[in-house]
Order: sequence, then structure tokens, then C-alpha cells
Amino acid sequence: MTSPIATILIVDDEAQNRKLLEALLQAEGYLTLSAADGEDALASIAQLAPDLILLDIMMPGMNGYEVASTLKANPATAHIPIIMLTALIDRSARLAGLKSGAEEFLTKPFDRAELSLRVRNLLRLKEYGDFLKNYSVILEQQVQARTVDLQRFRTAMDATADAIMLVSRSNMRFIEFNATACKMLGYARDELFLVNPVTISVGPREYLEGIYDALIAGHGTNQLTETQVRRVDGSLIEVEVHRLAQRFGSEWIIVSVLRDISERKQAQLRLQHLSHYDALTGLPNRRLFYETLKHTLAQAADGGWPVAVLYIDLDQFKNVNETQGHAIGDELLGQFSNRLVQCVGVRDGVGRLGGDEFALILARQGQQGAALVANKIREALSVPFDLNGHAVDVTASIGITVHPDDASDADSLIKFADTAMYRAKQAGRNTFSFFTAQMNVDVLARLELEEALHKACDNDEFVLYYQPKVQLSSGRVVGLEALLRWRRPGHGLVAPYEFIPVLEETGLIVRVGSWVIATASKQIGLWLGSSIGPLQIAVNVAARQLLDGDLEGDVIKALADNHIAGHLLELELTESSLMANTERTIAKLQNLKQHGVQISIDDFGTGYSSLAYLRRFPIDKLKIDIAFIRDITTNPDDAAITLAIIGMAHSLKMQVIAEGVETAAQLAYLREHSCDQIQGYYFSPPLALAELEQILLEQKCLPAADDGQEAGAD
Repeated sequence: MTSPIATILIVDDEAQNRKLLEALLQAEGYLTLSAADGEDALASIAQLAPDLILLDIMMPGMNGYEVASTLKANPATAHIPIIMLTALIDRSARLAGLKSGAEEFLTKPFDRAELSLRVRNLLRLKEYGDFLKNYSVILEQQVQARTVDLQRFRTAMDATADAIMLVSRSNMRFIEFNATACKMLGYARDELFLVNPVTISVGPREYLEGIYDALIAGHGTNQLTETQVRRVDGSLIEVEVHRLAQRFGSEWIIVSVLRDISERKQAQLRLQHLSHYDALTGLPNRRLFYETLKHTLAQAADGGWPVAVLYIDLDQFKNVNETQGHAIGDELLGQFSNRLVQCVGVRDGVGRLGGDEFALILARQGQQGAALVANKIREALSVPFDLNGHAVDVTASIGITVHPDDASDADSLIKFADTAMYRAKQAGRNTFSFFTAQMNVDVLARLELEEALHKACDNDEFVLYYQPKVQLSSGRVVGLEALLRWRRPGHGLVAPYEFIPVLEETGLIVRVGSWVIATASKQIGLWLGSSIGPLQIAVNVAARQLLDGDLEGDVIKALADNHIAGHLLELELTESSLMANTERTIAKLQNLKQHGVQISIDDFGTGYSSLAYLRRFPIDKLKIDIAFIRDITTNPDDAAITLAIIGMAHSLKMQVIAEGVETAAQLAYLREHSCDQIQGYYFSPPLALAELEQILLEQKCLPAADDGQEAGAD
């Protein structure tokens, strides 16, 4: 007689998960039902009780724990085994599931073999449980069939991958077990009947009897416990045990299902190692390094001895990754860590904090000892690294701080050493620097500035100044450059060089850049409806706006919101920003050109200055950097570079703007050599909106070419 096909209810609020499980289970020959939430599941079970339930934990409405608790509290459904589906692997989640009545767990994403095995085993265990519930009646009514039934039961048990053992509580002897139990423990079947559960247990008889009696009393029936069992050779195996007690007349039978979790335990140990040690170098990671430093500082405080902390960063490591690939970069980090370990003593600590940053803990070492170790590291780096057959020279910048002189807590020491390391980089790299109080002042000032800039973004403290651009052929203003200014409360107008680099380093430039585009576009729209009329405004675009922001979206929205034509907005980019992610940048600029937006290259001549990229990018204008304009009338090299830029731009049908024009002589030279536009203090400094509108309404112009009068810088 064949067993009926098992029906499995799948409860999961994600349709994709349900379809996947249905496909896997139907392929195994099971019938499946589905429910999208806990309420639907309970309604489905009320109509047709399934043989097994796959139950997701995290669902809207009733979660998996509530559904399981409801089912287990109902005698009519308490016998249905439940496998909980979860992406949570922490112990608390498993304990909550067991408390609510779940028998098994499956971790998302699902492994087909594991799903099949656990479903099959639980269905068999249910069959065994159903069988055991009626076994006392079978004993009374069909004594003659006992041998056949036991054989059938044994055959079913032998088919499972888990060890199953039945123990009589009255005499503490095995009355049945499957072939897996014999294989797990190393006993022959006849041998295992001669021993008792205490023989394979790691605890005394009283401990095991206490567990059995608690089960009989109704405590811990659904508990899944981890323990060890002893093999015939004395070795121990890590197992997961699920026990239940069944009554047969006056006798109690304890059914134990054991799963070998040795491999899982080994995997957990590996994960624990990975959580404390860097996978690439084998050194302690940031977490373990901090714990070690805290422990060392506690000992140092008791003993009254110093501790030096060194923060080490490889110079130009990014170049190795970019030019030779990450695999070579990883090889370099591994070789460097080996050399680093050789530079310290056995009682010192070494760790990798992340990327190419390493740190040392030098116990009982002050400034002199730390300096010796720093020099030892530099000497170790003097020998080139052999990377895939290539000799590569690498240097390092090292920051040093000392307990108790600089600080006494781990966080401060790491922060101060990091600050000193950056000072070493600023000093030219390949050196070391000690932390000083002034460094701390600088760091605190920087943090204060960053916080103030965040508030500035929230409180609308930024304003735009505008510097006119003048067409040399007509002498008239033909455009403006919008320049960011910060009115910091209590400080007045902050110079751009003080805060714009911080905006770029923190990423705030993306948010502020978007505001600049919107504000400049709004001003263009306001002038369109006034006597000033259409006037082009150029805004500066930072590299991070291209990489991290939505430049296209910001520009297109600003044009649409203010009903202005694209040619009235000009984007000024630096040569270096164009070189980052070139193909993506070209695509963005071409899309903007389709909306009529003008593109210019700012500070031209100080970067790549390559004809190749000028041809590839959709550029309208070049702005000659002020460094060449400043001495254009006295320095032949600057004059030659300026003339070359003008000639090159015109040959490519681009306009040329000279920035930083401050004298009549500079103006005359640029006019003579066909420069298109100028901007600078000779005509006007950057102006606030009210002052700017005044000169626009007055239609201020440059003096004629034959007018030798020179305007002073405002």
C-alpha cells in the first residue's frame, strides 16, 4: 500500500518565494497550497489541514510566530509540523521560532537539497508521531502484527538522514533506533542494544533522567538543543537534538532525533574568525584591534607604562589598484602585512583597519621607541615589492600618538594617530609625524566647519555673487559667472577657498551644486520678464556632481521650472572632472547639449589640455586660466601658451574667455590676438545681485580699443 501524497501549505507574503517553493515541492511529487499572509493561512487550514507548513516569519498582519502559536494552541492543528522560513540567522530569532512551536528552520535563499531533506524528514517524523499516538491501541488489538509493524517502522526510520532513537524511560534502555544512529555512533546494531543512553551522553545519568522527566511533564517538548554525544571510540560529535515523549499504556517512550552539526560548528568557528580577522592579510581587523588596544591601555594604566599607536597608510596605493588591478593591489597588501609583522615585537599588536590602512600597538614604548619602529617600517619598504614579476616601489605615511601624553582612550588615540598620519602625507609622504596639540585644534576646527556647512545647507545661508563676462568686439556684458558665497552667522562673508574644498570632500557639493543651478536658473527667468532681458549665466560644476549627483535631472528641472531656453545656462567644468568616468560624462554632456545647454572648460591649460579630449567632448568655450593671463604682457611663455589656446579653440570653432583680466595692458593684448571674451577686476569684481543689476541697467561697457585709460581694481 502506498502512502498518500503529502499536502504542503506555503505561507509567504512574497509571490516570487511562493512560486519558487511550489516549483521545488511539486517537482518532488508533493501537492501544494499557498497563502499570502497569516489570516489566509489560518482560513486555508480550517478548510483543509495540510501535512506540513512552510511559514515565513516576517509578514504584514500576523507574523510567522503568531501563526505558529495559534496553530500549536489548537489541538486540531497542533500536530502539523512547521518549518519557518527566515533571512534571520541570529540565535534570538531561532529561539522565538521554537517558542512559538516551529520544528525546523530554512534560511533564505533556499537550498533545494536542504529543502527536500527537511520536508521529507519532518513528514516522516509526523508519520512516526501519528503512528506512536496509536501504537498502544495497536499493541492491545493487534499483538500478532507487532513484528511486522516494527519492521515497517524501522525501515521508515532507516530512510532518514538524522539519527532517531527510542528510549524506555522505565529502564533507560534503547528499544529502537535507525541505521543512521548506528553509523553516527560507530556501533553495530546488536552492540547499540547492549549500551544505554547514558553511555553516549556527556552528562551523568541524573542529568539525562531530568531531561526525560521534564519532557514527560510537558516541559521543553519543542526545544531544539545543542549537545555532544560520545562515539564508540570515545570521540565526541556535535549534534542538534529534538526530543519528545509518547505514552504507551503505563510506559513512556522518549523519541530523540539527532542531527550531526559538526560541519556547521566548524563553519561558525570560521565565521567567528572572519569577524575578528582580516580575510586578506590574516591580521586582526578593526574590531579586534580596538579590543586589543583597550585591553593594552587598561594594563598600561595599572602598570604606569606608555603605549604608542602608529597609524600607517600606503602612499599612492590607489595608483597600483587602478593601473595594475585589484588582484595585484591585494597581493601588495598581503606582502606588506608580512613585512609589517617583522617590524614589531611579540607583545606588540598589528591590525588592518581597512583598505591600505594599518595600525600598530607598541606596548611599553614611548616616542623614541615608536620612532625607531617607524624608521624600521620605512627601511622594510625600501626593498621593492615583486608583484606578478614587476618590481614596485611603495612608501608609507605614518602617524604616531602616545599614551598617556596625548590621550588615554582607544578612540582618541586612533583618531590622533590618523590626524598625524595625514600631517605626514602633507609633509611629502614617506615619513612619520607625531601628533601635537595643534593638530587636535585643526581637527576640531575642521569638524566645526563641517557641522556649520551642514547647517548652512539647511538654513539657506549660501548666496550667489555674479561676475560679468564682456564681449571684446562690442565691449558689452554678454554673460555672467555665478560664484558661491557663504554668509556664515557671526562670521560674515566666508572666502570660497575656506569652505568649497570642504563641501567637495564631504560630498555636500552635490546638494549645494544643485541649489546653485536652481537659483541661477530662477534668476535668468526673473530677468527675462524685466528690462534686463535674456542674459546667460555660467555655473561651476564639481567632479562629484558628475559622479554622484543627478546633474542632468537638476539642469532639465531648472530649465522647465523657470521656462528658460537651454542656451541661457552654461556649465563650467574643469579638465580633471571630465577625465573621471569619461564615457559616462560624455553621455551626460551630450544629453544636456540636446537641451541647448552650453559647456565650457574652466582653468584651461592647467590640466590635460589635450586635443584628443577636446574633440570628444561637446565643448563650446575654453576659459584661459588666470595663471597665464597674470603675466601675459611680461612673460613670453605665458603669452605663447595663451596664443596657442586661442588658436586651437578657434580652429575647433570654440570661443575663448580670459579670466582674471586686471589691467588695460592685458586687455589690449587679448584684443589684439582675437580673444572673444574677458572677465576680471578690470571690468568688475564679483557683485551681489543689487550691485550687479545696477551696472546691467546702466549698460556699463569696456572702454574702446583706443582708450588708454585703465580702470582700477575694485
